[in-house]
Amino acid sequence: MHQSSRRSALTRRTMMALAGAAPALIASPPAHSAGKVLKVVLVNDMRGIDPVFNTATYAAYHGYLVYDQLFALDSRGKPQPQMVDAWEVSADRKAWKFRLRGGLKFHDGSPVLAADAVASILRWKDRDVVGKALFSAGAKLEVVDDLTFTLALSDPFGLVLEALSKPTANALFVMPEAVAKTPATVQITSAVGSGPFIFVKEEWRPGAQAIYVRNPDYVPRAEKPDGLAGGKVAKVDRVEWLSMPDPTTAISALTAGEIDYLQNPAMDTYPVLKAEPKVRFVTVDPTGSMVWIRPNHLQPPFDNPKARQALLHTIDQTAIVQAIGAPAENARPFCGSFFMCGTPLETSAGTAGLEKPNIDKAKALLKEAGYDGRPVVFMQPSDLGANFNATVVIAEGMRKAGFKVQIDTLDWGTVSQRRNNKGPVDPQLGNRGGWNLFVTIATALDASTPLTNPYLATPCPNEVAGFPCDEELQRLRRSWWESTDEAERARLADRIQERAYQVVPYVNGGQWKQYTAVRTNISGLGETTVPVFWEVTKDG
Repeated sequence: MHQSSRRSALTRRTMMALAGAAPALIASPPAHSAGKVLKVVLVNDMRGIDPVFNTATYAAYHGYLVYDQLFALDSRGKPQPQMVDAWEVSADRKAWKFRLRGGLKFHDGSPVLAADAVASILRWKDRDVVGKALFSAGAKLEVVDDLTFTLALSDPFGLVLEALSKPTANALFVMPEAVAKTPATVQITSAVGSGPFIFVKEEWRPGAQAIYVRNPDYVPRAEKPDGLAGGKVAKVDRVEWLSMPDPTTAISALTAGEIDYLQNPAMDTYPVLKAEPKVRFVTVDPTGSMVWIRPNHLQPPFDNPKARQALLHTIDQTAIVQAIGAPAENARPFCGSFFMCGTPLETSAGTAGLEKPNIDKAKALLKEAGYDGRPVVFMQPSDLGANFNATVVIAEGMRKAGFKVQIDTLDWGTVSQRRNNKGPVDPQLGNRGGWNLFVTIATALDASTPLTNPYLATPCPNEVAGFPCDEELQRLRRSWWESTDEAERARLADRIQERAYQVVPYVNGGQWKQYTAVRTNISGLGETTVPVFWEVTKDG
């Protein structure tokens, strides 16, 4: 490698990292016309800038604006090169060499180098289930020169490119080496990336707004955009991510032209929006969303698998999706697949008898579990309508089976923090105490494979909120990602799901599709599953 360029880049980055890196974001936003400002309201506020430390969806949304990936998934879910220009692999698929595209720059002007990619992978693997799986195959990384690095495996791993294109919770984004050397358990303070937009940290007000401006030095790929892959051309000068927790306020702002883009508006407002001549619906997520009900496997009663199976038999997916407000044509009557329905690995293995709740069976299982009537603390986010309404219906079904449910209503930011608490439920500690259940919403980018699904992972010990531990399920997952035969993987997916229904790492609560509502002068939106704003244009 060329030590001079490497040293220059490192010196500058290290100084900025030590200084908190705020000046590296931008000194002052470039001038822009009103027609080039895109104002968006998403389901979450932007509460944190670290997409590795935080699995919340807002961290991934932020990440796709400011960072880039080594590989990215196209609309068919296939990995395509993004920052990587070329790669080689040995016949046994254990030795890989990757070369980055030349001319890539971070927002501070320093070049993107192989050392940045390696450091980013190493930080990511300390936090992410896919990274942990890759490195359980004995992965070792080495920088060859400024643009080239190698990956050597001691054991088979059939999905290297899929791993390097990890898309959502703990997505693999490339950061400057000095930033990526921050321990994965500590949040980064610099949002310097090399992506199509630059984060304006000095204008960030959590709970109010996050501001991004077009990166004039971004080098897009030549290919057309396809899913999360291909050319990412920023066609607006500024993206303003605004907070509007009140659904009525957000609808009024969209119809009045005060905002341009409203992700997943309340479904009972669809008739109003359809009647608005300046508003149209677009489909960003073609597969849809799934309610995930996550029990805490470390604390009673759900430390007992019989209690988790009792929970499973209380679930009425139809009632949950109706409570969320999904029109019948947008909802699936039942989906028991841990890989979601409508994906290549969709399976009904192990789902017999789960299409409707069976309260008598739930009562019997709860009795077998030795449930002592202690309160079950169910965290309910006050600022996420779908999660809030789903929690109400789930709790009602649980009470019918004999669970004593205590709903703790909190904002999502507090839920996101508290769910990492492994300690016991303690009423005296309030929000600082433990918990038993929470609801989150997943997409196919999270759920569609045994490798990428973070809540299907059951390592012992497990640091992902919910903390399930099951060696047999882990063994089956490992067999799946070690295989290179698609037919064998399909058979293994069935076995994984059958085991998952015994272990119950989480419960599927219903799948439905949602629309995004935009002003009619907005175009260029693709089916990217997550909201990204490259290629988006605003006329007038």
